[in-house]
Amino acid sequence: MVAYEMMFILNPELGEEEIEAALDRLQNIIHQGGGEITNLDKWGKRRLAYEVRKFREGFYVLLNFRSPSAIAAEVERVVKISDNIIRYLLIRDERAERQPERVEKE
Repeated sequence: MVAYEMMFILNPELGEEEIEAALDRLQNIIHQGGGEITNLDKWGKRRLAYEVRKFREGFYVLLNFRSPSAIAAEVERVVKISDNIIRYLLIRDERAERQPERVEKE
């Protein structure tokens, strides 16, 4: 499994239930594909550096997970078509992949 880090910004006009529904959808995709979520950090509503889709604020979320690459591609596909997510960045977290090697060497 490969470690990934994903930062995404949700529409600031969403209610708490809609935010949870969007997060649950991503979590279900990861869990059903055999992945695991290592960290889910809700940063809350923050001001954007510049206007994105006519929004000046957004609800920031940081998601770290481990999964096969096919599942990461599926998560990215779902995020691209979601109207509630106004911006995202998904990267392979090589830093998290190296940590188990250090533990084994010690």
